[in-house]
Formats: sequence, structure tokens, C-alpha cells
Amino acid sequence: MKYEAHETAIIDKGAEIGSRSRIWHWVHICGGAKIGSDVSLGQNVFVGNKVIIGNNCKIQNNVSIYDNVYLDEGVFCGPSMVFTNVYNPRSLIERKDEYQDTYVNKGVTLGANSTIICGITIGKYAFIGAGAVVNKDVPAYALMVGVPAKHIGWVSEYGERLDLPTKGNAKAICKHTGKQYELKNTKLLVV
Repeated sequence: MKYEAHETAIIDKGAEIGSRSRIWHWVHICGGAKIGSDVSLGQNVFVGNKVIIGNNCKIQNNVSIYDNVYLDEGVFCGPSMVFTNVYNPRSLIERKDEYQDTYVNKGVTLGANSTIICGITIGKYAFIGAGAVVNKDVPAYALMVGVPAKHIGWVSEYGERLDLPTKGNAKAICKHTGKQYELKNTKLLVV
């Protein structure tokens, strides 16, 4: 089955869209975009030319994914969250040659109204809280909240907070899946 698109969606020639993806009202997808299978693009989403969206991503309403943003498989973008692609934009100065790459790894959740400053990498399964402003790299499985975002804990692949300190050596088990996690200093590993 090919993708489904609402009649108000604008899909520029050349855009690649995987099977079973759903494109809702007033979405605009630029011609250079690459979108995987089973992706959902909510109302009023914009997808730039130099963008890759992996399989099974869910992009909620009012999200703009600008050039140089790369989403791995299973990323959740909450309503009205924001990506940037220039660190110090000015209306009177063109800085398209200064776009910075932003990488969001597998399984990450980006909460509603969060802002992701360009040029960073967010590690797999990290959880960015609603309204957080992320301006530096985020470790895998990290729970980040606040402005600027601070690392306050760890989450499982299931998306539940683990009973672990932010650093040190400790172990925890996800109560939903039984998966075991081990904290080694500042890195969380699945055992």
C-alpha cells in the first residue's frame, strides 16, 4: 500500500514517501525530503528539502522539520515542538551556508513545545520533556527537562523513568518489559 495524503497536503515533486505513511491536513513536504514507511505527519507539518525521517516516526501538529534535521526510526515529535537549523539567525543576513546538522536517534521522544537547538545529537530513547530547550548533546536514555534542559534521570526503552542516579554505578529493571539497565558513570547500557 502506498501512502495516504489529505487533499489539502502539498507534496512537491521528488519527495520520497514510504508505504503506509499518513499525511494529514495542510502538510507541506518539499521535493528533497525522504520519509520512511508507517510515518504519521499531523496537521500543519512542514518538511524541508534536506530532511530524512525514519520509519515509524510520529510528527504531531504544527511541527516544522527544517533542512539538516535527521530523525531515526521511531522518533516522536510532540505538538508544536521546534527544530532550528541556524544557531544565530538574522533576517537581514543570509546564513543558509551555516546550517548545522541535528541528529535524533532511534526511539527518542521530543515533548510538546520543546525546542531543539541545531548542531546537536540526541541519543537513542532519550526523553525530552514538554517545553524543554535542548542546546547540547543528549546521552542515550537520558531524561531532560527545563530551560536550558538539564539531565534529571534515565528512561527505559518503554518510556518509563528508571530508579537510577544521573551518574555513578547502578542497575535497574524496567517494570513493564523486564529489560535490565546498567549505569556506568554517565552512560546507561542495556544489559
